[in-house]
Amino acid sequence: MMIETQLHTLSDGRLIAYRQASGAGPTLLFLPGYMSDMTGSKASALFDWAQASGRGCLLLDYSGCGDSPGDFADGTLSRWRDEVLALIDARGIDLVTLIGSSMGGWLMLLVAPSLGQRLAAMVGIASAPDFSDWGYDAEQKAQLSRGETVLEDNPYGPEPTPTYAKFWLDAQTNRLLDSEIAIDCPVRLLHGQNDADVPWELSLKLAQQLRSDDIQVTLIKAADHRLSRDEDVALLLRIIAQLPPADL
Repeated sequence: MMIETQLHTLSDGRLIAYRQASGAGPTLLFLPGYMSDMTGSKASALFDWAQASGRGCLLLDYSGCGDSPGDFADGTLSRWRDEVLALIDARGIDLVTLIGSSMGGWLMLLVAPSLGQRLAAMVGIASAPDFSDWGYDAEQKAQLSRGETVLEDNPYGPEPTPTYAKFWLDAQTNRLLDSEIAIDCPVRLLHGQNDADVPWELSLKLAQQLRSDDIQVTLIKAADHRLSRDEDVALLLRIIAQLPPADL
């Protein structure tokens, strides 16, 4: 059954596009990466699998991304975190599994503490926490500190990838890897060892910093950053299906 995209209106008038499938178990909430949206291959595969499996699933586009109106240049991690939490509340979700891809893997760590007992589990796909710190050289950081925009080659499209000073400055205040991350739910981390964008060692660092004892890291030697090959997506879905409670 085709489920149409809908728009949720936040208290300040922002419109957030989403698709939701009802079903059993914790709602699977996919958080896209930087400049990505809910039409990506992994999000679409998750939504299709959830519907076929009778699982609840929620996809969304951050403001300024995909079908959500707004200016991408206004986007920050804090802003998008608040949008995710507002949508969870608005849709009446009482138990959620967060699935974050790349930047979405950082965002899920920022969303999680506010969920409390509503957080069932987390799945990170090439998670990229703190990339505002390790992902830019000294010259780029100086540019961003001056309020300038940094443009970088985009391996996935013809237009360069922008980083706006507003995003970067906010991201620097949301760094997590220098101390314990007080999250205790089951966590599964996937990372390709052929990832040219986010070092696979970062997932090992994240596993070390998370307080939870129920953490598994899966490294896929031949996979790149996108983890969108058929076998990568199949592995992701198997891992999600095996999350406790596995008898749903």
